[in-house]
Amino acid sequence: MTGQVAGAKCQVADAGCHVLCVTCHASGQARLSTWTKSFASLRAVNFLVTGGAGFIGSNLCERLLLSGHAVWAFDDLNSFYDPKFKQRNLREIQALGNPFEFVAGDVADRSALDALFARVKFDQIVHLAARAGVRPSLEQPALYQRVNVEGTVNLLEAARANRVKKITIASTSSVYGLNSKVPFAESDPIFSAISPYAASKLACESLGHVYHHLYGMDVVMLRFFTVYGQRQRPDLAIYKFAKLITAGKPIPVFGDGSAARDYTFISDILDGVIACTEKEFGYEIFNLGESQTVRLDQMIALLEDALGKKAVIERQPLQPGDVPLTFADISKARQRLGYKPQVKIELGIPRFVEWFKKDPG
Repeated sequence: MTGQVAGAKCQVADAGCHVLCVTCHASGQARLSTWTKSFASLRAVNFLVTGGAGFIGSNLCERLLLSGHAVWAFDDLNSFYDPKFKQRNLREIQALGNPFEFVAGDVADRSALDALFARVKFDQIVHLAARAGVRPSLEQPALYQRVNVEGTVNLLEAARANRVKKITIASTSSVYGLNSKVPFAESDPIFSAISPYAASKLACESLGHVYHHLYGMDVVMLRFFTVYGQRQRPDLAIYKFAKLITAGKPIPVFGDGSAARDYTFISDILDGVIACTEKEFGYEIFNLGESQTVRLDQMIALLEDALGKKAVIERQPLQPGDVPLTFADISKARQRLGYKPQVKIELGIPRFVEWFKKDPG
């Protein structure tokens, strides 16, 4: 690729670049939208994936590209974790040779979104960009509100102004807080968030409903339950523990190991996201989980078996904002999306470790 924009620096340094990078190529107005009532029959759709260089986003971009769609990934490559992980993800997507453009930008910057929407006609948006994580949100609550809430408003406004009707938005199981009813269902009353991260995502869910109600936009909110798998963020427990165990270093375990999570493999999450893009829902919220709870000490034992090495446990006190249990009721997703998670954690952890051992990061 040639012809870099004057004064701009490519965000993905790669001599074999196949991406239509916004800093390297002015591609002009993309093809006309092919919006229809039914999406499953579309041969090719223009997708905008915010957070497209991240863990879930890069895997989604790859799935969409392999399905014959054109994809624009919008991501600011921030320093929440080392940007080299996202740059690696982008290089792997570029190697597919499919119609793909990486656009460096922050969803909190409305002008960056406006510039993109001015030159590309999108059919659908999958909004994954966010500041994630319960514990970091305790240290930077204002940042989480700015990026997650203001950023979502900016994207919804850009979509409304440019007549992009359909948007799928990532939420989180953290919105359930200290929910006493298990498994967690979408209809459960949840008005008591216990972290700034959860509060920001609850606000996004409300905003999605507002834009559906006022402007007729088709909005789906997806409550993800502890996603893991290839390209996992290095700050997440499974990746972090695998790296520490491999290095023979202690792993920090908060509490006695009885905290339980509904771990969901990335391929199952992608199946749920794709199902949401294939038809209209009006406004809906869906849980995407495995509907299987696994204790922290059980997850560590599975990692030990897959890595062939014992963990050195460093006990630490429970952290503010953490919840003792997540457990998804996925009956609604099964019925409405045909969602059928396939990868139990006993299979998922060895698959993750197989990827992890090859990961140059």
